[in-house]
Amino acid sequence: MRFMATYDLMETMRNTNQWLGASAQAFASYPAFAMVPNPGLQWMAAWGEVTERSFKRMVVKPDWGLNAVPCNDGRDHVVSVEKVIERPFGDLIHFNVQGREEKLRKILLVAPMSGHYATLLRSTVQSLLPDAEVYITDWHNARDIPVSKGKFDIEDYTLYCVDFMKHLGPDINVIAVCQPAPLVLAATAYLAEVDPDAQPRTLTLIGGPIDPDATPTEVTDFGNRVTMGHLEETAIQQVGFKYAGVGRRVYPGLLQLTSFIAMNLDTHAQAFSDQIMRTAQGEASDNDRHNHFYDEYLATMDMTAEFYLSTVERVFKDLEIAKNEFVVDGRKVDIGKITRVAVKVVEGENDDISAPGQCLAALDLLTGLPDAKKASHLEPGAGHYGIFAGKSWRNNIRPLVLDFIDANSGASKAQLKVAT
Repeated sequence: MRFMATYDLMETMRNTNQWLGASAQAFASYPAFAMVPNPGLQWMAAWGEVTERSFKRMVVKPDWGLNAVPCNDGRDHVVSVEKVIERPFGDLIHFNVQGREEKLRKILLVAPMSGHYATLLRSTVQSLLPDAEVYITDWHNARDIPVSKGKFDIEDYTLYCVDFMKHLGPDINVIAVCQPAPLVLAATAYLAEVDPDAQPRTLTLIGGPIDPDATPTEVTDFGNRVTMGHLEETAIQQVGFKYAGVGRRVYPGLLQLTSFIAMNLDTHAQAFSDQIMRTAQGEASDNDRHNHFYDEYLATMDMTAEFYLSTVERVFKDLEIAKNEFVVDGRKVDIGKITRVAVKVVEGENDDISAPGQCLAALDLLTGLPDAKKASHLEPGAGHYGIFAGKSWRNNIRPLVLDFIDANSGASKAQLKVAT
């Protein structure tokens, strides 16, 4: 599985299915066929449209597509995406609400590198923009990064987070969503030792595997069961000749997508079957609920092999974060050194990826932090996606997180009210 031929074979299959879908749609939509209406041709055109769109989206990075933000002056202000720091494996970007005075609340969203682009947090960003200056880590697709740029593992990821936090300064409030939670916790502890004045004001950890063994799930069971040799042999491939990262060892996005879909195959199969019927009946639209979800869900990115393998080995198998034994750039990180950063943990009751208890374990590791600076919230009925982007986030979790930030900010309530 480690050869370019395998990577190129997957891309060939994807490309072929995209072509078949486009061809079927074009053939069944031939104007002459309209003289004799045929339900079979309508279904064929619908199948082609859905198939072509689905396979095309797998290799396209979604656009942020953010709506304008209403402000106190009664006008909607356009949002522009601006790069603050550019790095080979990821950028720090700022969502600039043009023409608006700078908000006192400053939030850094650390996006997961777990198969999808940072745009997975689009709705999270949109919900925070009216109340804060929002920054996010925009990780790059490993297939597009030349081998000459070097490696990128979980230590490099942690150091990227350290640099981003140092650049934004001590007034920043960090929110880590899912996969980065343990590494951002380690990055904060790293700063507590090497540059205490650069620590963020608050840290919110949402549904992350701080201690994967605290509450086992299918994900943690897989991590414990598989051997590293087997994982490397079956999951790692080399980028093919089509992309700038040719030769780089990666965990391919297309392979990840296969695993994602296999976990809920019946649900996805039914969703696509229903969409084909809606398209055939003229009930589908370009940005309907199905397309809105799957345009993002199908857009997967390659992870560097060293990042994926070191995550499984060091976070899930060896539990280096959970045991407070994580090492970054030769320095052992002590989470107990965090003494003044307020930390809040958010979990979802029905989260089947990072089950309740896995993220909460962070508070036990914060031995140097006063209880008054620790907080937690378990959202009833919420799954993994809902705790950062769904109704639970919008209606319940987001207000709690903003209140937590305000309670631990240096600004007075009067200042925050005026700024909002």
